[in-house]
Amino acid sequence: MKKLSITLFALAMIALSGCSIIGGIFKAGVFVGVLAIVVVIGIIIWLFSLFSGK
Repeated sequence: MKKLSITLFALAMIALSGCSIIGGIFKAGVFVGVLAIVVVIGIIIWLFSLFSGK
C-alpha cells in the first residue's frame, strides 16, 4: 500500500508541474495574440491614412 501511495504522489507531482507549464504557454500565447492584433490594427490604420492622404 505504501508503494502505491508513493506512486500516486509522484504521478500527482508530474501532473501538477505539467499544468503550470501549460499555463505558461497560454499566457505567452495571449501576449503574442494581443501583440499581433495591435500590429494588424496599426497596419490597417497606416494603410487608410496612406490612401486617404492623396
